[in-house]
Amino acid sequence: MGNFVGIDLGTTFSVVAHVDESGRPVIIPDNDDNGEHRLTPSVVAFSKGKEYVGYQAKTTLGLDDTTFGHFKRDMGTTKTFKVDGENQSPTTLSAKVLGKLRKVAENKLGALDGAVVTVPANFAEEARQATMVAAKLAGLNVKHIINEPTAAALYYAHHSELELAGKYAVYDLGGGTFDVTIIEVANNDVEVLATEGVARLGGDDFDEAIRKLVRDRYKGETGGDLEPDDYTKNDAEDDKISLSSREECMVRVRSNAGKAQFNLTRLDFEEAISPLLAQAEMLCETVIDEAGIEVHELDGVLLAGGSTRIPCVSRSIKRVFSQDPVGKSNVDEVVALGAALYAIHKAPSDQLAGMQGATAGAIAVEEIATHFFGVISFGFNERKREWGLENAILIPKGTKIPHSVTKPFQTTHDNQDSVACQITQSKLPETDPKFVRVIWEGDLTMPSGRPAGQQIDVTYEYDVSGMMHCAFLDVASGKTTEISLEVSAVADSPVQDIDKFTVE
Repeated sequence: MGNFVGIDLGTTFSVVAHVDESGRPVIIPDNDDNGEHRLTPSVVAFSKGKEYVGYQAKTTLGLDDTTFGHFKRDMGTTKTFKVDGENQSPTTLSAKVLGKLRKVAENKLGALDGAVVTVPANFAEEARQATMVAAKLAGLNVKHIINEPTAAALYYAHHSELELAGKYAVYDLGGGTFDVTIIEVANNDVEVLATEGVARLGGDDFDEAIRKLVRDRYKGETGGDLEPDDYTKNDAEDDKISLSSREECMVRVRSNAGKAQFNLTRLDFEEAISPLLAQAEMLCETVIDEAGIEVHELDGVLLAGGSTRIPCVSRSIKRVFSQDPVGKSNVDEVVALGAALYAIHKAPSDQLAGMQGATAGAIAVEEIATHFFGVISFGFNERKREWGLENAILIPKGTKIPHSVTKPFQTTHDNQDSVACQITQSKLPETDPKFVRVIWEGDLTMPSGRPAGQQIDVTYEYDVSGMMHCAFLDVASGKTTEISLEVSAVADSPVQDIDKFTVE
């Protein structure tokens, strides 16, 4: 039997799962010194030349400057963390978490044949590439990634007490990110209709809201300030969990100004996070519009992510979708379980055994582009009635993938011997270059001595893993610059490793 796993690389917790010979997706527990756990904290600690990942590391989170968590939020950026004179990036820290999960899976299954790692639907291209780099650094054979809400939908479609058929919203609120996706399901076929999200909205923000409440209450009672070590993120997380089942909890804190004891109520907490939930509600309304449906056409709301257990989140969901959500007790695990299903779906059929093949064959997934992708070109701006640089969109957000498109452009002046190639990404259909991000730039060299108007064909291919492959072709000479915004080899860069080559 081939050993293929799905991994949910989370902001606060990560999970690994596989599909057993009965065709059932199951969690692989993390057996560390503290016992058996189905979830592994996404925390890395460094101490006296040693590295710790998971529960051993989580005990010192927020207590020193050599323990790191929540770095998923910085994937694809140039942010670094200094440890013993060396820089750690969000990518290398994520690699250590993935490496831990690889060992967890290997202890259960033996050597792995492949893995699928999940990413938030709102992840930008750089963050997707960084995730692939982290997987390579961790020693995982990852050829595919999948958006977290899509993975959750796969699990619900496969393992629901209800026969899913129709249109559903997947509400994914975890530790660091929020995604909401509209899907259409028929048996195990999942088609994504629209998706929206934000990279910094989740349990971490709720924890910080509680910490602010406690700091303010402490200052009001003692006149002093709490130090970060006096009431840590772990303390706030514990109280948040308590307030999900109780109306109030007792907080005891001590700092230089003395000790204080007071009740923190669920109402206090809900008022503190209400602006965040309002933001989530607005995104839900937006994604319904983008899907081209009315809210009453939805057949259900499916939950993913531990933060959906918070009572006011459920009320918020009912407020915007006019129905109660369909949740499971294992909302922390549904993404990893769905990724395991996707892993065998993408695996070679001759490497599957038992009922794995039947399960894999019953799955179909159709994803969409989660951003607008374009190219900077020189053209006539109808609104401004002038010539200048503009962003020409080649792949609109919401396009079904895989997708390939070729668009012709022209050189702008005589004797032009090169063309600047700039690939752009944006959440909105922007034409002004000032409002888009350039995610790659290079040059296409061409023969000189030719008049203006030489045709340059630009081809974008968006594959099923949400990765971009692009080509810039000088039609007359055949010269081409091609790039793949994906991982082709492990590099030192924490952001991306891009192949770029020119052929005659």
